[in-house]
Amino acid sequence: MKTQVHLFSGFLGTGKTSAIRSLIAQKPQEEQWLIIVNEFGEIGIDGAVLSDNGIPVAEISGGCLCCTAGGQMSSTVQKMLAQQQPHRLLIEASGLAHAAGVIDELKAPEFRDALTISTVFTIVDPRQFIDPNYAANGLYKDQIGVCDVLVASKIDLCSPEQLAQFRQQAAQLFPPKALVAEVEQAQMQLAWLDIPVIEKPRYRIKTLPDNTLGYQSQGFTFPAGRNFDGERITQFFNDLPKLTTGLVRAKGVFQVLDTWVWLNWVDGQWGANQVSWRRDSRFELIAQSFDTDEIERRLQAALE
Repeated sequence: MKTQVHLFSGFLGTGKTSAIRSLIAQKPQEEQWLIIVNEFGEIGIDGAVLSDNGIPVAEISGGCLCCTAGGQMSSTVQKMLAQQQPHRLLIEASGLAHAAGVIDELKAPEFRDALTISTVFTIVDPRQFIDPNYAANGLYKDQIGVCDVLVASKIDLCSPEQLAQFRQQAAQLFPPKALVAEVEQAQMQLAWLDIPVIEKPRYRIKTLPDNTLGYQSQGFTFPAGRNFDGERITQFFNDLPKLTTGLVRAKGVFQVLDTWVWLNWVDGQWGANQVSWRRDSRFELIAQSFDTDEIERRLQAALE
């Protein structure tokens, strides 16, 4: 049995620690959990606080987890796993370079048979989420991008208009989230730890732009660990106008040379950026018409 790893990311004050505490309060008695936190967290979970729960806690010192996500993170996990084989490992990342880096670290060969990356959470304040200044911040974008489940905390402090704007923007995220949840005081549901996060190889895009009546859509996913060839995927995007009729949207996240890049086709041009998403490579397409099998064949041909 592999240990399921759950990462928790989010800005200071959004409620990461409170979220983990609420899950601890619901922990099934028969399950063994481990927790790793940054000792300079907003509230600070430590051994004394959690001793009554009987859950081993490791604190990684040195400021923020990103600075120590290499050797210290790896050795801490190895040491904890050597002492017991828990059902779950909960990790509070203090920021996000951190969560993506931790995911990469925990996918190392020495953990392949011991760990599986399960649901990743990011806790946000909806008032920050809809603020353009936050949205433009690279660290904040990474925090949003890495997660499977986006949890809006402090909704009791938001106006109806703010919540409506949050819901609209969250529904447009790419890759789409497995769940967008709204909570008060970071109170989580235990069942969220087991939300399925693996997409089907092919899927229909759930929400289409309003102006795409009569258009067709298609999404494709590829397992993490399979690299795309940079030149081939670039050529694929260059050829898209010839492979489709009435191209409206084409965007994807691809693992290339063990880094992750976001490609987006807009108004006849496409651009690329690095992203923190780590779950899978995926591509989505909206156009008047295209040959789905041919698109998939070209994507497969772009794999290394």
